[in-house]
Parts: sequence; C-alpha cells; structure tokens
Amino acid sequence: MRITALLRKHTASVLFLHGAGDTGPGVAEWVHSLIGSDIAGKSHIKVRYPTAPYQSYAPFDGELSNVWFNRPSRDYDAAEIASSMSEAYAIVDGLVQRETDAGIPLNRIIIGGFSNGGVLALHAGYAMNLTVAGIFAHSAFLNRQSAVYEQLQAAASGDLPDLLMQQGDADEMVPHAWAEQTYDDLQALGVSGTFSTLNNTAHELTEESMQELQMWIRDRLP
Repeated sequence: MRITALLRKHTASVLFLHGAGDTGPGVAEWVHSLIGSDIAGKSHIKVRYPTAPYQSYAPFDGELSNVWFNRPSRDYDAAEIASSMSEAYAIVDGLVQRETDAGIPLNRIIIGGFSNGGVLALHAGYAMNLTVAGIFAHSAFLNRQSAVYEQLQAAASGDLPDLLMQQGDADEMVPHAWAEQTYDDLQALGVSGTFSTLNNTAHELTEESMQELQMWIRDRLP
C-alpha cells in the first residue's frame, strides 16, 4: 500500500517577538506549555519566533541581554533612543522581507509580541507603516512622547492594521494604566482594535490570553 503525506501549504505568517531577556525558542515553549500547541495550531499559518540581538540593556543595569532595542529606563515618561529603534526597525524589515520573499503578502502577515517585543510590534505597525493584517501587543506600552504618535500624526489618512492589546491588571512591571493610555492615544490617532484586560494577571502570558490571541489571529488570517 502506498501512503502519500500531504503537506499543508502556509499562506500566512505570524511574527511573535519575545520579551527582554528571553529568546524565540523560549517564548515558543512558553506558548506551548499554556495551550498545548502553537498559537496558530496545525493550520495554513506559520508562526515565527525570532530571537533578538544580544546587547546592553539599560533597565537591566546595562547588562547584556536578548532585547529588540535599548531604552533609558522602563518608565512611561522616558525618552526613546532613536538610534536603537532604527536598528530594531531594520531587524523587522528583514523578518518581513523573509516572509514576502517566500510568497507571503504583507496583508497576510501579523506582527506581535510580549513586553519589549510588543513595543516593537506597535512601532512596526504604526511608525514603520507596514500594511500588515494586524498587530498585537501583550503587556506592553508606548512612552508618552513615542515616535509612533508623531508618525501617525504626520501620516496621510489610510487603513491602519487592526490592533489587539492585552494587559494584566496586576502587572507591576507595566502598569495597566500605561497600556490603557497607549491604546487610547493610538485610537485617537485612527487605530482601531481591542483592548483586553486580563484579570488577576501579572507580567505574563496566560492560557486565557493565548486562547484569545489564537482566535484573533484566525479571524484575521482565514
């Protein structure tokens, strides 16, 4: 008897950017431990978990760590470091280029992340002007004077990626109010989406948040 294996063709991609001090394989394992599978499951969607560069990170007292960008401190009023964000943008450009080179159009790509990775995802969608299918940010916020807001104010009106922000109400690292204010400010500048409060949740991924994210992704990448 002849058995033929049918390989499912990927027609969409998700880029999941990890938080500070983690790695791509690390956050992938975290997701699997919570929901028993990838956030896309066995489907036409390919999930990529890249690893950030190993570089000095001021909030960790300058120690080397896997982070997407550096910042003076983890504070709502801190300034962004433009040169570091520019380097992070180049990384995102490369990740997206890899997908488009493989035949995945921009409108079939979702970019998101946790914490430090979630911040970069917000920049990718609303400062880099990438016309992707959606942006998600888990336990993340934008600084009060973020370049994202400047870019949105300067940009011509047009379609912006749909946004999902998920934030724990017991997060001591990223206060709920910072994330909620970020969402409100983005919404005021034309971004549409959903802000989801995770009850009794600290700075962490949870089974509930990953299940919600899974459904949100499937709705946008049918």
